[in-house]
Amino acid sequence: MRFFIAYLCHLNPTFHTTPLHDKSFLVTGGAGFIGSHIAEYLLKNGAGKVRVIDNFSNGFHSNIEVLKPYPAFEFMEGDIRNMETCREACKGIDYVSHQAAIGSVPRSIKDPSYTTDVNVGGFVNMIKAAVDNKVKTFVYASSSSVYGDEPTLPKKEERIGNCLSPYAVSKRADELYAQVFANVYNLPVIGFRYFNVFGPRQDPDGPYAAVIPLFIKGILNKTPSYINGDGEQTRDFTYVENAVQVNIRGMLTENKEAFNKVYNVAVGENFSVNYMYEAIRKHMNSDQKALYRDPREGDIRNSLADISLAKDLLKYNPTTKFEDGLIKTIEFFNS
Repeated sequence: MRFFIAYLCHLNPTFHTTPLHDKSFLVTGGAGFIGSHIAEYLLKNGAGKVRVIDNFSNGFHSNIEVLKPYPAFEFMEGDIRNMETCREACKGIDYVSHQAAIGSVPRSIKDPSYTTDVNVGGFVNMIKAAVDNKVKTFVYASSSSVYGDEPTLPKKEERIGNCLSPYAVSKRADELYAQVFANVYNLPVIGFRYFNVFGPRQDPDGPYAAVIPLFIKGILNKTPSYINGDGEQTRDFTYVENAVQVNIRGMLTENKEAFNKVYNVAVGENFSVNYMYEAIRKHMNSDQKALYRDPREGDIRNSLADISLAKDLLKYNPTTKFEDGLIKTIEFFNS
């Protein structure tokens, strides 16, 4: 069963101070989970143009239906692995939020070539297209997976370890390419290392579904919910509204010191997977127990972000904490 009923996520906080009516934006992967929320925020707040490009490899037509009522919305179906498609997508655009990617550590281990083609090849195409079209600012999604085997908590941007999966390598490669493009082409670039983003519209189906929607769906359908390992691994679960905020602030920042850097995007609090599952059970009034299985290959044991750099340079401040975001997410899947 698909839970993607047309849904409007009311992002009440305002993350910008300048008018948007005279600005144009491109959101790659805008039919996907995070991308559709970024596009919706821009449209709700009067952006002059919001163009979305997606090939529906991860995105959903239902997310595009949420955006269609806004006159400023444009949709372009296309694959970022095609250079000419990327150039066409960037025409007449001021700001790019690059969210298109193939996620999932296990999927990258099963098919590293596909992950690399999209996440690295597609990234290079899109950032070069941004240069060719004189885009003002290019922001992009990286991942906390780049910290790899570096054990120190909290995670700080300048301290990374060895990557543990092809997915992590692909995101680290994007960061290196971004640095080169900033230096060689003078493109203002900002990267975001997302920490376990969750919320409405996140896909609960398929072999690579994220854990929170998967658990909610399991409890709703009374089907087994599996925890990998002992469940004591910790994550800095980050509600999607916080990811939207940092993208908006990054695209529109006038702080020159903020450019050409990569930032942790999280809350700065971590919880075990066991705690998370019990919180879901509590809010759903369920007595369904989780089942345990072997740890997942390539997973990081513990994760907690230091978000002081984003706070200092981008004025990022998480508006929704874990439990509040969890309640909103459960309400969505119950709708």
